[in-house]
Amino acid sequence: MSTISGLYESVKERIACAAQKAGRDPGDIELIAVSKTWPAETISELIECGHDLLGENRVQELVAKVPALPARMRWHFIGHLQQNKVRKVLPLVETIHSVDSSEIAGRIDFIAAELGLFPKVYLQVNTAGEAGKFGFPVDTIREEFDSLLELERIEIIGLMLIPPLASDPSLTRREFSALRKLRDELADHSGLPLTGLSMGMSNDYEMAIEEGATAVRVGSSIFGDRKARKVNE
Repeated sequence: MSTISGLYESVKERIACAAQKAGRDPGDIELIAVSKTWPAETISELIECGHDLLGENRVQELVAKVPALPARMRWHFIGHLQQNKVRKVLPLVETIHSVDSSEIAGRIDFIAAELGLFPKVYLQVNTAGEAGKFGFPVDTIREEFDSLLELERIEIIGLMLIPPLASDPSLTRREFSALRKLRDELADHSGLPLTGLSMGMSNDYEMAIEEGATAVRVGSSIFGDRKARKVNE
C-alpha cells in the first residue's frame, strides 16, 4: 500500500508535468486535497507533508474537522450547499466552489453581510445540461451574471465544473474546454479577470490542467482507496 506522502508527491509531480506540457507555471495551480470521509488522524498524515489546503463537501464533516485540525489549515467547501447550512459554513471556509444558483448566491451574500465576511466563490456550471445535476445552465449564467456581480459581499473568482461521467476522455476534455471558453466570455463581458477555473478530480486533473484549470480537487489519488486502506490498517 502506498503511503499518503508518496501519493501526495506523485500528484504534485503529475500536476507539474501537466502544467509544463501546457506551457503553464505549476505554481499557478491550486491543489485542493479532498478529505471527505477521511478522519482527522488520516488527514494529519497529509498535513505532516506540508499541505495546508483541504476541501470538504459535507457540512457535518467540515464542522467536525476544522476544530480537530491545526488552525493554519485552509478550507474550501466543494459540495452542494443548502441555504439553511450557509451560516455554518461561511465562518469556516475561505472559498465556496459550488454556488449553483442565484438563490444560493444571494443567501451567501446576505449571511456574509451579517457576519462581516467577504467570501470568495466559484459559480458552478452545468455545461452539459445534465438533467437533475446541480449548476447554472449555460444560458442562465449568461442571463444572470450581471445581477450576480451586483452582490456586494461575495467575490466571484471564476467557474467550477463537475463533468459528466464519460468513458471517452475526449468528451470530458470538451466540457473542460467549454467551461474555459465560457469563463473567457464572461470575463470579456464584465471586464473582470475571473481567473479561476475549478475543474479536474483524481481521474482527470491532468487533462483539466491542460485545458486551463487553476484549482484541482483531488481525493483518492492522495488518500488512496478508502476500502483498501481500511483492510490494511
